[in-house]
Order: sequence, then structure tokens, then C-alpha cells
Amino acid sequence: MIETYYTKEHGYNPFLIRKGWQVAQLNYTPEQDVKNIIRLDRHNLTDEVFILLRGDAVLVAAEVKDNGIEYYMEKLEPMVTYNIPSKVWHNIAMREDCEIIIVERANTHIDDFEHLDLELSEIQNFRKKVIACFQPETKITTNL
Repeated sequence: MIETYYTKEHGYNPFLIRKGWQVAQLNYTPEQDVKNIIRLDRHNLTDEVFILLRGDAVLVAAEVKDNGIEYYMEKLEPMVTYNIPSKVWHNIAMREDCEIIIVERANTHIDDFEHLDLELSEIQNFRKKVIACFQPETKITTNL
């Protein structure tokens, strides 16, 4: 009568998909390392909830403007619920051994995502700001 879910596998692992919603575990994967992130994502039909279980991660939201990208970054605290509303560009930078729970609309990982590839100068700026945000007590809002 009690279902239990946990995975040690790297990457995004949806494990509880029910009518209209799903829960997934995102464990560190090299693609989410700050030195490998090259794009932002957004979902048009769902908010996306992040809960840090352990490790270090920086959640990034972004607004694309005529004069560049404005970033909003926050280092996640364990057991705090963070929400990225639908249609907001975002990504998450993770350090090794990081584990995160994600709650969102069912099948978001299959059919509700857009990607925005960052240009080289944007990637360099993004990385610099994320690395700074990994420092304690830092929240960042900046323009390119």
C-alpha cells in the first residue's frame, strides 16, 4: 500500500507519473555541470517545482530582452520548494552528488519543452554568474 521511489542513476528519472502530473528525480549528470550548460529551457504548459535533497545546485531563471538576457539565480537550500512558472526560460547547474526532486505536469519531458541555445559570449557570462552564485548567501539578478 506504500510505494517507494528513489534512484541513484544520473540524469532525469521520472518515476511517478499519474493523471495530469509527475514526480522525477534529477541526479547530477555532466550535462548539468556549469561548464557544460549551453542552453536554457522552458515549458509552456506547466510550472516546474524543484526540491533539493542533497548537494549543491543553482536554479537559473531568465528573461530574454532586446539588449540581452537578464538572469535571476539562486543557490538552492535543501528541503525548500522552488517554482519556475510556465513560459519562463530556466536551467539548473548542479555539482557532483546533487539530487533534486522535480514535480510538473505529466509527460513534460516528452512534449512540453523549448530550447534556447546560448551564444558563446552568453555561455561565458552565464558560467561566471553561476560560479559566483555557488558562493554562500548569493542571489544574482543581472543583464548581459
